[in-house]
Amino acid sequence: MPTGTTQSPYRIMVFGVGAFTQGMIRVLKENGAEVSTYLTRDYAHYGPMVEGKTFHKEYYPNPCEILQQEQIDYVIPMSLDWALQEWTEDFLRSGIPILCATGEGYQIERDRDFSQQLCQRFGVPFAKSYLARNRLEAEQILEQDPLPYVIKNPYCSPTSPIHTIVSETVEQTRTWLKHVDYKEGVFLQQYLGRLEGGHIAFVSHGEIYSLISNQEYKRAFDGNQGIVAGAPLGGLVEQDPEDKYELARKLLHPLLPWFREVNFHGPIQVTALKYEGVWHVVEYNIRLGVTCGPLILRMLKDPAMILAQTAMNQPLDLAFHEDRKYGCSLTLAGYGYPYTQIVPPKLSVQATEPFDCDVWWNEVDTDLKGNVYTSGHRIADVVATGRTVEEAIESSYRNIKKIVCPGSYYRTDIGKTLWPLTHV
Repeated sequence: MPTGTTQSPYRIMVFGVGAFTQGMIRVLKENGAEVSTYLTRDYAHYGPMVEGKTFHKEYYPNPCEILQQEQIDYVIPMSLDWALQEWTEDFLRSGIPILCATGEGYQIERDRDFSQQLCQRFGVPFAKSYLARNRLEAEQILEQDPLPYVIKNPYCSPTSPIHTIVSETVEQTRTWLKHVDYKEGVFLQQYLGRLEGGHIAFVSHGEIYSLISNQEYKRAFDGNQGIVAGAPLGGLVEQDPEDKYELARKLLHPLLPWFREVNFHGPIQVTALKYEGVWHVVEYNIRLGVTCGPLILRMLKDPAMILAQTAMNQPLDLAFHEDRKYGCSLTLAGYGYPYTQIVPPKLSVQATEPFDCDVWWNEVDTDLKGNVYTSGHRIADVVATGRTVEEAIESSYRNIKKIVCPGSYYRTDIGKTLWPLTHV
């Protein structure tokens, strides 16, 4: 059994692409692990490729053979899609641990109505929601209970026919219901405002271990204007093993009997909105993806070992870096984002000075001369930690200004709104 040291490193494979995958494997590599990536999509390969060995799904449609050849100790998935593949059963039979809940535990993120019913079973406040099979049923729900609704796909996946649409009025909801794809039905969740917060923990060996509380800046533009983007434009993370905002105590710990019942082990994130003074769950996530994953690993003293223990359902002994209590993530967005129907040209990406914090690359590539360019919508994530939130924010903004790309932008108000959670 590996120890997580350089003498006996863990062999870890990440399933994913882009900046979040690059951030995970860089931190684990610096922690002494041997890392590689199974590229699950057809874009955003540059970041993982500069960190180590990669395997493209086009050439390796079933990763199980690679996992055996590389003697992988555990897998980290960046999305839920790993459980929806032709090779999923082969993988589960292999017995290779994965840092993600399986079986019934997987449904807490995958099936939105399942998570609502689970919360009702254990008395956890959940935003009022309805499931409709088609437009007629959806419009009947709106007629019977005329509220503004956030429109979601009933099943969570990057390939879902509906991506989250936030309607802040009844009329907005009525208009959007005419235009969504009802192939898998629709999940209508009452709009509860913008007072949002999140908490991430590990569940392992039948216990909940709190890690961080966080705030994601999901709207495209300063002042929380514009549409909700496909991934956040920035975020703040605070070490929170004591659960100072009580998000875990109120929204995760009541589910502990169920976690034990289904042998849940892996990450769990709750995202909640405070409505009429009470936190209400809007969704759970079971992966270390998006903006928080690499920051959590930076904060842990031995991330490769902690992830291994979680994937293998063992007791955890968390230890954090005292000088990395806060983290700030900023996204440099490219031409046309978040309106991804716009096809951008290939535009140059240049760093004017060396970076002194983490920079993870998204939809960028190099030409034959080694020049970096982007033809996508998300260019990079600039990620910094610090003893204080102000220190982390200052470092992120200082470094993002070193990247030059025509037509790009970033939010300039991280930390000025939505934070701290005590104000929520």
